[in-house]
Amino acid sequence: MTSDKIVSHTELGIDSQNTDLLYITKSFIKQQLNNWDLPAKNYRGLQDVQIKNIDFEDFTIKVQFNPHRIKSSAAKVDKTSIANRKCFLCYTNLPDQQRMLDYKNEYMILVNPFPIFSEHLTIPHYHHIRQRIDGNFLRFLDLSYDLQDFVVFYNGPWCGASAPDHLHFQAGNKNFMPVEDDYERFKPYYDTIYENSDISVTGMKNYLRKFIALESGDRNALHKAFAVVFDYLQNLSYEDEEPMMNILASYEKDKWRIIIFPRNKHRPDQYYSEGTDELLLSPGAVDFGGVLITPREEDFNKLDQDFVADIFNQVSVSDEQYKEMIESLKRSFQDW
Repeated sequence: MTSDKIVSHTELGIDSQNTDLLYITKSFIKQQLNNWDLPAKNYRGLQDVQIKNIDFEDFTIKVQFNPHRIKSSAAKVDKTSIANRKCFLCYTNLPDQQRMLDYKNEYMILVNPFPIFSEHLTIPHYHHIRQRIDGNFLRFLDLSYDLQDFVVFYNGPWCGASAPDHLHFQAGNKNFMPVEDDYERFKPYYDTIYENSDISVTGMKNYLRKFIALESGDRNALHKAFAVVFDYLQNLSYEDEEPMMNILASYEKDKWRIIIFPRNKHRPDQYYSEGTDELLLSPGAVDFGGVLITPREEDFNKLDQDFVADIFNQVSVSDEQYKEMIESLKRSFQDW
């Protein structure tokens, strides 16, 4: 793609022979914060967000009061609302000051102007195609490999994505979500689904939210394993809808770690309540990673252990669904 919005090496003060995407991306973030007022203000504002910890027996959930995330949390994603608004991820609708990096002639790497992380990227496809991970999983892996200081994440079209009509990923700096540390600590308690010399496939039940994890240094093995999990979840979904899920991907120590959170609901009942029961919380991948984002202070204040447990009980798969999922996946992987 040829575009005057693509930032050149010269503008970033980088040698034209430098192809290290991670270095280029970090330079690009600095360039945008120096030249675009909106994200510059909002990134400075991260220093003032309120954070509290809600401790459970073996782990902690963080809650962040982040008022500039109101647009995302309150996004209307019904078909009528989507049809009546301009897509904010399409190239032609980007703000004048927003620039981009090209990724493999398919995706735009953008600085997210409404950050959760100290380094927060949005990575939309060049074309306005619907949000769907099936058929795009390999690029998801590629991004996590090329951006190894970041966790790359995917919100399903009805699982926290504020633009379900436009394929996109996001990325945030590592060491932000509690699941990153919890993952290794809880390994002795995982349910083994399948394991060989190339890949391990495991499940976790006792973490408020259930997940399936894939670990491998083999890109093709991961792709094949993900297809098995996706197909199982797809069989539980409506024919034309993607199975509800959020996904985290990271790469380090010569292997990928993929964490898949299957979902039961888009938003908890409290999202649609009125009065004191109302809670403006629309969980996505970051929330499932252990950081609940609340754009209103009253919601930040009311969240406690019981409230958080209830939210995840609603939006996550149940114990019974998890048990059936593990047993079914074990049978599916027997054919490998």
